[in-house]
Amino acid sequence: MSKHEEITETLTRDILIGQYRVGERLPSERDLAARFEANRGAVREAMKKLEQLGIADIQPGGARVAPLDEASLDVIGYLLALDQAPDRNLVDQILVVISTLVETAALLAVERVNDAELEALRQLIRPLWVEQLDEEAYMNARMGMISGFMNSSGNLPVRLIARTLIMQFVPQMEPLQGYWNLDIDTHKELARKLDEAVSSRDLERVRSVFKDFSELNRQQVIRAFNAFEAAHQPANLEVVAS
Repeated sequence: MSKHEEITETLTRDILIGQYRVGERLPSERDLAARFEANRGAVREAMKKLEQLGIADIQPGGARVAPLDEASLDVIGYLLALDQAPDRNLVDQILVVISTLVETAALLAVERVNDAELEALRQLIRPLWVEQLDEEAYMNARMGMISGFMNSSGNLPVRLIARTLIMQFVPQMEPLQGYWNLDIDTHKELARKLDEAVSSRDLERVRSVFKDFSELNRQQVIRAFNAFEAAHQPANLEVVAS
């Protein structure tokens, strides 16, 4: 990690955990240079990154912490990485947004593509319910299906926002990987229903299936968090007086 990256990471974490409150002035360039044993150029580069993230407001008199709801989407990855496992409430909120974006993209795609393009989308769905896939292969196939709907949606903002969230979200879910319990049978049945809905261009059925997918995914994540937290609870120690 370069010096400016070290400063960026540290200050971003300090801001996000509340060590510096909204409107509070951040340390001066001189103080930061001394703290990190860095030159002023590295400090300025780090402060520029904080401004790009939207968590600091740089003015001639110094930098102040900006409200989090004015931050860019790129701050999501930092928020997810604050602890040993990502915050479960934030994860749930992100899942809701991603599910909504994927549903929107699917509806737009089914509505606008021609018959040949529709058949290409179905070819991405079929492996999810026709083939016998292990969990890793299933997840890869599902991401392929999602990418297909995104690319066929014709909606650039939906694609960009979804991609930004997914790229930050997926790597930070790594601590929970050993606690997944994927309900393949239910997923396969939903994929079959989605294939039928797409084939008939039934937008209401497409919407309904994606809502079922969303709820299934959220419940899976809840179970993974519960299992992770149970496995990482401190051992109860009994103190026996002699």
